[in-house]
Amino acid sequence: MCGIAGHVGPTAPALLPAMLGLLKHRGPDDSGIHEGADVGLGMTRLAIIDLVTGQQPMGDVNGRYWIVFNGEIYNFRQLRAELEAAGRSFRTRSDTEVILQTYAAYGEACVERLRGMFAFAIWDGAERRLFLARDRLGKKPLYYWHRGRLLLFASEPKALLCHPAVSRSLDWAAFHHYLAFGYTPAAHSIFGEIRKLPPAHTATFADGRLALRRYWQLPLGVAPAVARTPLAEQLAAVREQVRESVRWRLESDVPLGVFLSGGVDSSAVVASMREVTSGRIATFSVGFGRATPSYDELPYARLVARRFETDHHEEILEPDLQALLPSIVRAFDEPFADSSAIPTYVVAQATASHVKVALSGIGGDETFGGYPRYLGVRVSALHARLPRWLRAASYAVARRFPDSASSRNLGDWARRFAALPDAAPGDRYIAWTRFFGDADIAGLARPALAAHLEAGVDRAQRDAFAAHGHDDPVDGAFRVDLSTYLPDDLLVMADRMSMASSLEVRAPFCDHRIVEQSLALAPTTKIPGFRLKGMLKAAYADVLPREVLAHRKQGFMIPLARWLRRDLRPTLDDLLAPDRVRARGLFEVHVVEALKREHHRGARGHADRLWTLMMAELWMREYLDHHGLWTLR
Repeated sequence: MCGIAGHVGPTAPALLPAMLGLLKHRGPDDSGIHEGADVGLGMTRLAIIDLVTGQQPMGDVNGRYWIVFNGEIYNFRQLRAELEAAGRSFRTRSDTEVILQTYAAYGEACVERLRGMFAFAIWDGAERRLFLARDRLGKKPLYYWHRGRLLLFASEPKALLCHPAVSRSLDWAAFHHYLAFGYTPAAHSIFGEIRKLPPAHTATFADGRLALRRYWQLPLGVAPAVARTPLAEQLAAVREQVRESVRWRLESDVPLGVFLSGGVDSSAVVASMREVTSGRIATFSVGFGRATPSYDELPYARLVARRFETDHHEEILEPDLQALLPSIVRAFDEPFADSSAIPTYVVAQATASHVKVALSGIGGDETFGGYPRYLGVRVSALHARLPRWLRAASYAVARRFPDSASSRNLGDWARRFAALPDAAPGDRYIAWTRFFGDADIAGLARPALAAHLEAGVDRAQRDAFAAHGHDDPVDGAFRVDLSTYLPDDLLVMADRMSMASSLEVRAPFCDHRIVEQSLALAPTTKIPGFRLKGMLKAAYADVLPREVLAHRKQGFMIPLARWLRRDLRPTLDDLLAPDRVRARGLFEVHVVEALKREHHRGARGHADRLWTLMMAELWMREYLDHHGLWTLR
């Protein structure tokens, strides 16, 4: 695991060392630089595999190819055996050299043979060509900046901002997407001149020209053989797939552990880990104490820890965010409104004091149907058959439901469900995933901001939903989340919050083969009746505690609505003070004040919306105001 950076084209000698200095948290164990004629590759290393001979940048025996690599290749031993059988020899035991040799043998198609998480750059000195690649689901980040014959790349935007030509001007399409969904989209960053290499893409740069290519996408259609397989065999196959994915991810020369939330996904990872190893398993959980029991899954985590005899560690989260939030903002480099970043950051810090690698249950909800909104898609199909007057009446009734301070806000759910009674299933589902809808943003944005906003902020989500199979709109919901929410929110959060503490996170449910196989299953198989994640629960029914299988999904959330009314109210009042909002010039003061007023009175819960605005303000203070660069243009 590393931070990587580099350039093709002339730069100042001090640039690459400065870039690596800002990425040191991603790899505090080692660093290295390879320089040639107007070319530089650099890395900071978190040593996980081949601690002795795995240093980077790494060159081949002839010095033609040089690589810097961030990630882990889980099938590197099998690839190495194949390459050795073909006559290639190796000087190290590292997966880095396997990538290099695979590229030398297969060229750009090398990525199709790799199973793992990765972002890497390979320089071909003979052809004077740079090759960039990113894994299929987007677990590892890769940003770049291109102007003329100069290309810069790095694991995080902060390193690119070292170059004096890289502007901090905003990408307004990315900012619009942030307001809508709480994160920036796949190919954009918040900075107008900095781009992301999207998941499942490669890029080549030669003679000043940059070309991108997609090498993988979510599979379309249904596998008939899978659909006809008896349920018992399908359950056994799921168990085997997860077990093998976990086994692949135990490859390490340093101690590793597991993030154990107490939910089904992370519990299944622990159970699978125990099936393939008899050694020590360290588990790590975060809780919120007795004051917020609806958000706390520690009792369930303890049951799993006892069942599988793990070395269990717990961290109780206190809302002391005055010191915490700036560190979180700086870790992302971009505005990020998923408040789950807070417990993720805390548990990563606690875990990093014990191990250097942690497995996580991220991706289980998207692959096996864990979100309550998937049930909403099913119910909405029935709702759509009602007479229009009855559907309109249901919204009027839903508006009267009170909000709840618990993790399950039924009032807000009911209003979201009953809204848009005439909308298509895909439009309704996407609306449920948004923080601010189009009408909300239109009312929130001042004219100067509105001039930068364009229609179609949810185009990627719409395209993903339209590709659904099984003649079932729930499959479209899975695809929306697998294509956008998982790679652009959850995996970004996992990477930044863990690497801020120099911790590597591995996600067995995000193995691309598990994703492919899960999409071959009908949604009614994964969610039988109205039982979320029913198939996964059935697959582990004989090993997981009954209480873990039976309790409702809580998610890795914080009691944000309550905190904003109490502990975090001073922070809210500071970041969204009327004078500050007015001076910023982006949002209508009266709209922001109405959101605050309704939330504080308990009339409506606006925690996610207020948090989105708060994180935007905090980000602008850190990345624009501190550099004297804020202008709305």
